[in-house]
Amino acid sequence: MADQREEILKKAADLNVKFVRLQFTDIFGVLKNVAITVNQLPKALNNELMFDGSSIEGFVRIEESDMYLRPDPSTFSIFPWRPNGDAVARLICDVYNADGTPFEGCPRGALRRAIDEAKSLGYTMNVGPEAEFFLFYTDANGRPTLETQDRAGYFDLTPVDLGEDARRDMVITLQQMGFEIEASHHEVAPGQHEIDFKYADALKTADNIATFKFVVRTIAQRHGLHATFMPKPIYGIPGSGMHCNISLFNGDKNVFYDKDDPLQLSDIAYYFIGGLMTHARALTAITNPTINSYKRLVPGYEAPVYIAWSPRNRSPLIRVPAKRGVSTRLEVRHPDPSTNPYLAIAVILKAGLDGIKNRIQPPKQVDGNIFDMDKEKLNAQGVSLLPMSLEEALEELKKDTVIREALGEHIYHRFIEAKTIECEEYRNRVHQWEIDQYLTKF
Repeated sequence: MADQREEILKKAADLNVKFVRLQFTDIFGVLKNVAITVNQLPKALNNELMFDGSSIEGFVRIEESDMYLRPDPSTFSIFPWRPNGDAVARLICDVYNADGTPFEGCPRGALRRAIDEAKSLGYTMNVGPEAEFFLFYTDANGRPTLETQDRAGYFDLTPVDLGEDARRDMVITLQQMGFEIEASHHEVAPGQHEIDFKYADALKTADNIATFKFVVRTIAQRHGLHATFMPKPIYGIPGSGMHCNISLFNGDKNVFYDKDDPLQLSDIAYYFIGGLMTHARALTAITNPTINSYKRLVPGYEAPVYIAWSPRNRSPLIRVPAKRGVSTRLEVRHPDPSTNPYLAIAVILKAGLDGIKNRIQPPKQVDGNIFDMDKEKLNAQGVSLLPMSLEEALEELKKDTVIREALGEHIYHRFIEAKTIECEEYRNRVHQWEIDQYLTKF
């Protein structure tokens, strides 16, 4: 740690860093910053920087507000854009209590607990996310509109895709911050984009997702556009998902792979699938945490609706991509980019580990297009539905002790409380659809 500390201080001096942003997320995945001058960096690296936790939604009450930020030295990075010629750096932090113990409400800490459980069983998990987003015009006052900047489709190029310049700058910026970009393209809907970066271990991937969202929004703004990770901003076109490609390793061995199995999947892979499917309805409250999330999880737009798995098609919840050997992985298709990445990855890992520990066998694979099956066929194959609303998902979360344990009691209670209020506020509002349907009819 001392060597890392000295290395960071030297980098900061060499690169003329003037400000450092100490970053962390609240329980809803919203990125927070405590900005310090570079003169305060030694103090921060000594874990001596205190902040008011009561000002962060879902953290603590006013009478227990003193908390500490402990920077993770491996996350030190320079923002490539330079305001006024001065460099700005960032460090991602864990949140600690004043007595030096980890804060139970820190989402990064919740993921660390799940990672430690996997480690105790001999496993590490890699995650490769595919986060989609929309680019919209802003109005004369800089407020976002729902006007897309193009009418392009999947993999289209200029001159149709007018967001290509913005997307190119996003890719360049991410590369300058150490991301290995694997793909960048226009998605199915107008104004919709996807940038895929290389998989990494669970904690680094969660950090990368938080950084990715921040960079995308920042660069979009510099192009006069608004980037949103809202799952379904426009009715009638596909929403934005964040498929997660999951692989499990013991050392250098991918434990999902078994060359002797008909599908070349190991028992551990099947158990992991079984765990995911067993807890799917509860963990959806975390992977799809907004009211708007369930406007995406409807038939007809390729988003999963049914709890099933398949190595052949993209309609079920879990797909097994074709690659095998060290590349064997599971694609979990229902998360969306409004999720807190630390909590989403934590509950996915926890569900899979529960499957392994309890040897939960998944139901038989479903190779047909589920969207074309009627209710009788679905019932015959034992296919059930994901929750159709946030309220329904929260009720499932309340019943699932495994996913609750993954969150920890603090996050669990604060999450349930806040999301219940959110549902009530939505229920009590009069929406445009109601005006259109009823104002002149009655």
